[in-house]
Amino acid sequence: MEVRRATLVLCLLLLAKVFADQDCESGLHTSQGECCELCPPGLGVTASCAASNTKCEPCRAGVTFSSVSSATGQCQPCRTCPERMQMVSACTPAKDTGCECTRGYYQHEANGSIQCIPCRACRQGYGASVACSPLRNTECEVCPKGFYSEEISSSSPCSPCQKECNESEVMIHDCSPLSNTVCMVKELLILKRDEGDGHKTNQRRPSEAESSSTSPGSPEFIPQEDSKNIIPVYCSILAAVVVGLLAYVAFKCWSTCKQKKQLAKARAGELGTSPEGEKLHSDSGVFLDTHSLQEQHQLNKVNKTEPNFYIGLPPHKHDEVEQLLRDSGRGKDWQRLASLLGYKEESIDVFGHGEDPVHTLLSDWSSKDGGTLDVLCAALVNMGRADVVENLKSTAEASSVV
Repeated sequence: MEVRRATLVLCLLLLAKVFADQDCESGLHTSQGECCELCPPGLGVTASCAASNTKCEPCRAGVTFSSVSSATGQCQPCRTCPERMQMVSACTPAKDTGCECTRGYYQHEANGSIQCIPCRACRQGYGASVACSPLRNTECEVCPKGFYSEEISSSSPCSPCQKECNESEVMIHDCSPLSNTVCMVKELLILKRDEGDGHKTNQRRPSEAESSSTSPGSPEFIPQEDSKNIIPVYCSILAAVVVGLLAYVAFKCWSTCKQKKQLAKARAGELGTSPEGEKLHSDSGVFLDTHSLQEQHQLNKVNKTEPNFYIGLPPHKHDEVEQLLRDSGRGKDWQRLASLLGYKEESIDVFGHGEDPVHTLLSDWSSKDGGTLDVLCAALVNMGRADVVENLKSTAEASSVV
């Protein structure tokens, strides 16, 4: 009988404890059986629940925060937005600092860490079907028929083409994925009388027979009745041009003769009175030819070709170079190339977390000043990629043909 009573009392105590735990949100009790209180968001624990109940204190705005209700959690320090991130919301006692990637970068999570990777740039002839955002990379698509894209962008979509030219214009080039429709004005009025001079320019429209003989799409020619008054003007302009050319030729001849005399005096001072000096100073064809060769040599030194930029190459050439760097059997050549182009290890590591490191590297480098083919070829020769240099040289030689 006593055993039954003891068992009943034990069961009642267990049930009382279960109901007490359900009523206690924290599930913790003091040594005296009192339910431990929770510190709400914005408050942190300063003394945990033990002999006495939980003690809380407010978190400091802009310094610490606590975003959850807890009987053990303390105020945590607010975070600072890292490189390539900008603050979108300030830290409050109940919420941490809000950060997102800056313009031109998107958020990418790898190995448990969040980094900002440069957005993909759509080439000419491609438009952004999904623009780059802080949480998503750019998605590119080929411009369909009736649309075009003339710029390299990570946000601009394909633009609709101009369907047709105006009545006063002629179509020069039809729309393509790389450029819009090109139109040109049919008529160019060279001379036009003022209304106050008492004479009006009379124009007549061509007859139907003349219109039918004109090929479609060609500019109309409108004859002027007073064209005989324009002929003297044209003759005066032509005479002025001829006189100007003659004056220019005379000046050049005088300047050349003066330079030859000065050179002859200088060479006479160097050679002294030797027979060879007298021979060279004589008015012979040999001296003139030597001077002409010197002038040609100086012109060759002055004329220097302008640098070719990698970003100016056609899209298919970009694809060929990137494919050669991807297909290398010697490992990640793009990492060594990035180092030779001046990138630090931190930036190289960021490129490596992207979907296409080779394309990202070359797009980012070519958008900067100094992104010339000479710099790229020098780096490729240094790392032993003569095959890529040969591919680039073929393009440079083709573009240099006049």
